Amino acid sequence: MLTLLEQLDKGTQWRLTGGIHPPQMKHLSNSSPIGRLPLASEFLLPVPQVGDSAVLEVKVGDRVLKGQALTRGLSAMYLAVHAPTSGIIRAIEQRPSNHPSALPVLTCVLEADGQDQAIDFDQQDIAALSREQILGRIRQAGIAGLGGAMFPAHIKLNPASEIELLLINGVECEPYISADDRLMREHAREILDGIEIVHGLLNPKRVIIAIEDNKPEAIQAMQQALDSCHLPKGSIRITVIPTKYPSGGEKQLIQIITGQEVPSGAIPAQLGIVVHNVGTAFAIREAVCLGKPLIERVVTVTGGNIPKPGNYWVPLGTPIAHILEQSGFTASGQDTVIIGGPMMGYTLPLIKVPLLKGGNCVLVPSASEISPPAEEKACIRCGECAQVCPASLLPQQLYWHSKAEEYDKASAYNLRDCIECGCCSYVCPSDIPLVEYYRIAKAAIKHSHEEKQLAEQAKQRFDARLKRLEAEKLAREAKAKAAADKRRAAMGSGEKDAVAEAMARIKAKKAAEASVAATTNPIEKAADTADSAVIQPKADKRKSDVAAAIARAKAKKAAAQGTVPTKEVVDATTDNAAEGTTSGSDKKAQIAAAIARAKAKKAAAASGQTETDTGKTQDAQASSTQATADDNGGEQTQANEASQAVSNDSKQARIAAAVAKAKAKKAAAASESTPAADVDGGSAQGAENQVASQEEKQATSDDSKQARIAAAVARAKAKKAAAAEPVESPATYDNGVGSAQTAEVNQSSSQATKQAAGDDSKQARIAAAVARAKAKKAAAAEPVESPATYDNGVGAAQGAEVNQVASQAAKQAAGDDSKQARIAAAVAKAKAKKAAAASEQPQDNGAANTPVSAESRPPSESTTATEPTFPESTPPNDSKQARIARAVAKAKQKAKEKALSAQEKD
Repeated sequence: MLTLLEQLDKGTQWRLTGGIHPPQMKHLSNSSPIGRLPLASEFLLPVPQVGDSAVLEVKVGDRVLKGQALTRGLSAMYLAVHAPTSGIIRAIEQRPSNHPSALPVLTCVLEADGQDQAIDFDQQDIAALSREQILGRIRQAGIAGLGGAMFPAHIKLNPASEIELLLINGVECEPYISADDRLMREHAREILDGIEIVHGLLNPKRVIIAIEDNKPEAIQAMQQALDSCHLPKGSIRITVIPTKYPSGGEKQLIQIITGQEVPSGAIPAQLGIVVHNVGTAFAIREAVCLGKPLIERVVTVTGGNIPKPGNYWVPLGTPIAHILEQSGFTASGQDTVIIGGPMMGYTLPLIKVPLLKGGNCVLVPSASEISPPAEEKACIRCGECAQVCPASLLPQQLYWHSKAEEYDKASAYNLRDCIECGCCSYVCPSDIPLVEYYRIAKAAIKHSHEEKQLAEQAKQRFDARLKRLEAEKLAREAKAKAAADKRRAAMGSGEKDAVAEAMARIKAKKAAEASVAATTNPIEKAADTADSAVIQPKADKRKSDVAAAIARAKAKKAAAQGTVPTKEVVDATTDNAAEGTTSGSDKKAQIAAAIARAKAKKAAAASGQTETDTGKTQDAQASSTQATADDNGGEQTQANEASQAVSNDSKQARIAAAVAKAKAKKAAAASESTPAADVDGGSAQGAENQVASQEEKQATSDDSKQARIAAAVARAKAKKAAAAEPVESPATYDNGVGSAQTAEVNQSSSQATKQAAGDDSKQARIAAAVARAKAKKAAAAEPVESPATYDNGVGAAQGAEVNQVASQAAKQAAGDDSKQARIAAAVAKAKAKKAAAASEQPQDNGAANTPVSAESRPPSESTTATEPTFPESTPPNDSKQARIARAVAKAKQKAKEKALSAQEKD
């Protein structure tokens, strides 16, 4: 079996699949030599690659010379654009393109100056140039495939695989076109020089020049040039092939010469074959040897409507309108202008478009040469299109899928292998423009593919950005770590010691705070032992405040009973206050000590007054009772003013304390109108009012928790005083003093309960101030009792009961929240009423010695004795409780005023 090379040497040919034999019509233009047309006044030079693979080298207003490059390439697919003549760049703007759609494309508008001044072309000896230099000159010249595909020639001349066969295409099978025919006739020697350059680049084993048998003159000219060429004998030959359309196609020519078919999606170089057009070989010789870029080409201007058909050297960028005008064509509205041949060409919608590198023919057929557009009819499934298809495709299936825009299915039928030769449309009896459908489908698929590529590129850029950001982040972290290590290495021992000392101080401070929090106050432990039920606070500061309050209460109790000397009471109270405030601040400790000393002095004065007031008369006691009642009204006014002052800030609290102190002095001065024995009591009471105002002033500076504790202790004192009142002498009750004091104690307990019902700290502070003031007043009234009364043992029993009530009240008051405070107030009030009811028994025993009966007692006493006991629970609505408490207080006040008016009448 012969090898491929042996078959090529014998001239063996293979039959082309499909194909047609349309009228040639080449005689219209091939009978005259190639001519030249006058230069146009304006040239349009499209630069579609600018922004993608090229950049502009000129700007508007620049003067350029013939052959000067207008763009500079940035990629391998770059095709250089040169000025076809000398002139000035008047504009760089969007102009209609040489395309069936006439879509605008970026265009340099060159205004020719008529001088046609060219640059100095760099001529070189081919033997002195290296392979890379030859490829570089071809690339810089902007040479593309002149057969119509316009593929960059420098890429085809630098294949990756080894080339065995070089085919030079001189077939030119398209009807009407004769550009290559005339070029081979007139420039055969230059074409062979170009073939020699290509042979030196590819180094193929065989070179075959293929020419159709309808070009005998071209075959003869090429054979004469071949005999004088410098290529090795036997490596190059001319092969004449039968005339058949489209035998000039790249894949179809390979099939005819070698019998091989290029696989779908492959290129001829993969088979070791490269195909170049004869016009491309001529342009390669011009670029390599003369240094002349591709700025002009041979164009066939033909057709029934062209008066002077022929072939012309036309500069690239020349408007088609100028070519037709110089060919004697007169435009009319019904003329059809086709770029290319009648089979593969396309109709121009505009003629003011430039000539491109692939434009080898401008055809203007007459009405007799071209039939009018026929109406498209339905496909009859005759199969003629499939029989003439040179690519062995199924045009009928491609048509259906393309028309339905099912481009994926059309691709499955190898739509991209269609060479758009037009054979199927030529033979279709239904006049279906099949090639137009295929072109639209190809454009849509190409657009979709480009969008996918752009999306993939965007994704790659995004991934690269993420990697870059991550790398920058790691670099910053590494840099920061290195800087920190450097600082630590450069740090001296003194700085390290300072840091260690600071850390040690912080740890020591935390340890000290923890030890203080764990320490238990001794006085608090003693109070817990005595009462065994006091609720312990949650914080050490709270414990110290409670301990101080309990110590003050015990000191006052001892002073009131007279069982402890004054000096010891003062010392004990001071010590207890000091111990109770050990965990607090110095300021609070000083305040607590001052308050304890003042209360101790008050208790001493009250115990000394007990003996002097024993023998007072009934009128004096009545007078004292009236003064006490008056004092109640004054003190109630002071309590109301104090409650308003507490709601303001600390400054308003100090002002209110000063006002209360002044009113207390005024009340003390008013009490001087009573008998001498009562004067002392009034003085003591004035002093007590002063102490109370001082306590109110200092109590406002404490927090709400301390106020609630103080309120509970004060209520306990008030209940203790109320329980001690029944041991007075019968004479005292004859004058109504016991009744008044009992009503006063009940009123104090009710008022304290009313004030404690509030949840917020403001109400708690007000209740504390009012309760303390009334407790001091009751304590001042205690010395009028008779010592003989305590001999019957009742006083001792009631004193024990008072102590028990105070202890229980203290336990109830130690609670944290406002609910416990309200419960404690209710319990204290109930027990106070119980003590008042128990005090009625001594009064009944002494009824024979006193003329006062139960009916003659003040209404306030009987009302208080018969009051129902409130349940020891917290009402659900605090605001409602407050309104009820206010109503009860008003009723009791009215009853008290009525009892006083009855006493005055008696």
